[in-house]
Amino acid sequence: MRITQGSRFGLMAGLVFGAAATRLLPHPPNFTAVGAIALFAGAHFSRKIWAFAVPLAAMLVSDAVLGFSSSLPVVYATFAMIVGLGLLLRERKTRVLPVAGAAVAAATLFYLTTNFAVWAMSGMYPKTPAGLVACYVAAIPFFGPTLAGDLSYTAVLFAGFAWAEHRFFVFRPAPAA
Repeated sequence: MRITQGSRFGLMAGLVFGAAATRLLPHPPNFTAVGAIALFAGAHFSRKIWAFAVPLAAMLVSDAVLGFSSSLPVVYATFAMIVGLGLLLRERKTRVLPVAGAAVAAATLFYLTTNFAVWAMSGMYPKTPAGLVACYVAAIPFFGPTLAGDLSYTAVLFAGFAWAEHRFFVFRPAPAA
């Protein structure tokens, strides 16, 4: 049984790190696997510590190559909140609508938190309600690719892992004791 769980963990971690590595490849702006990685980890890693640690480690590795910015604390906090959304999916991770809804929620959460941080921490917008609205309006063109990336990569990660679980015994969860 230990071999099965090790293989399962290895596949999940490999999927997370592989998806994070796609950030290093040429891609349309904001079309990344970031939200999908967090959702997948929250929904699939049996231990909560791994659900947070593995995708955060994958992000740190890719950010070490891409470079760090002053907004990373907000991005990582949002990423952790999206892992929390994934935790809520655990019992429904094979149903299309809850998973798709969580991907939409992840993209929306990322849009709201990171653009609020841009408004609050940069000098680009006045610190007024009108400035906040202007910031959100200016970011609308980036929301579509974020949503498309989250939906696409979520479909690939969740469906790919479900297929592997079904196809290969070694990736199936251990029976409850």
